[in-house]
Amino acid sequence: MTGRAGWKDQLTSTAYGLGWSAVCRMPEPWAESAFRDFADIAWRRQGPRVGVLEGNLRRVLGPDADGAELRALSRESLRSYARYWMEAFRLPVIPVSRLLQDTVVSGSIKTALDFLAAGRGVVFALPHMGNYDQAAVWIINQGVGSFTTVQERLKPESLYEKFVAFREGLGMEVLPASGGVVRAFGTLSERLRAGKLVCLVADRDVTGSGTEVEFFGEKARMMAGSAALAERTGAALFPASLWFEGEGWGVHVYDEIPVPPVGDRKQKVAAMTQQMARCFEAGIREHPADWHMVQRVFVADLDPERLARADAAAGAVEAAGGS
Repeated sequence: MTGRAGWKDQLTSTAYGLGWSAVCRMPEPWAESAFRDFADIAWRRQGPRVGVLEGNLRRVLGPDADGAELRALSRESLRSYARYWMEAFRLPVIPVSRLLQDTVVSGSIKTALDFLAAGRGVVFALPHMGNYDQAAVWIINQGVGSFTTVQERLKPESLYEKFVAFREGLGMEVLPASGGVVRAFGTLSERLRAGKLVCLVADRDVTGSGTEVEFFGEKARMMAGSAALAERTGAALFPASLWFEGEGWGVHVYDEIPVPPVGDRKQKVAAMTQQMARCFEAGIREHPADWHMVQRVFVADLDPERLARADAAAGAVEAAGGS
């Protein structure tokens, strides 16, 4: 069985590598058409991931939305998700000048960049929206130079390594999500105390240390690490949303979420995480098709075993930074 699994992993990694190379070489309109067709096929098949996506989007639309509206939105969301992957594969051949010129940025981005220039660390907290890698290229080219992030491990390991190498090539420092909460938290804290930038995707509980928030009128689990890092290090926490703007890209940076003046550490982090969730709500409501959440987020959708693991690990982030 081990041998078969090894061959399967190798084939998967090889297929991704060949696909990556092929997509970079083909004309962009061909790539767009192919990925759009793949998205439509997946949508028509209505597999488990599509079911989860529609369950999440149903919360965004609200109880009055009918099935036709939900299905139309899920189709657009899958097409948006396919565009993300197409662009991720083609990013090495997209001119940096285009990535910069075709990006529309709004909100508190100047405040965040001013903090970094003055030596204060900044945390950008993001939902699974738009094109994270394109946004990374944009922010790195604003004089930031580099930033640190955490990436969930993919299977097979060789595929994970390809994505890490790709993102490091863009200028990111990538830490594994499975390397341990304490280890990743410590490294991220060091970067922030040194006045650096940290970017974290935070709208899904990956490690089991998530905090419960109200999200689109229901309970959901989100990563509290962004808020905990800001509370612990004095860094500024800025939620942001990403979307596709025609042939280009959009970025909105919300106002800084300050550390509450009262409450213990856990209460402060929970309050900041809730504010972060509210900002994510606003961004997703404006661009629901660009929210690529094909995993379970809402507590009602999580299995009891996962909830038990999350509850058992709830204090891990608070303990990670020490006193």
